[in-house]
Amino acid sequence: MRLCELREKEVINVCNCKCLGFVADIDIDVCTGMVLALIIPGCGKVWGIFGKESEILIPWKQVVRVGPDIILVEIPEPEHR
Repeated sequence: MRLCELREKEVINVCNCKCLGFVADIDIDVCTGMVLALIIPGCGKVWGIFGKESEILIPWKQVVRVGPDIILVEIPEPEHR
């Protein structure tokens, strides 16, 4: 699968059913060629225009399934005390 094909897929967290966005880039280990993580752009500070965007880094081991239209990931929410 090519990066351009991954960019067309919506990333969904199976723990809370929230859409995280679309894949912007991937992190690859250049020595082994293995995919280490998916990188999803975060929201900007003001209307997505001003300020630096944060990135969501999803380790490859948290990817549950890559389907024809979506990528399912498992990112547990932190417990609130």
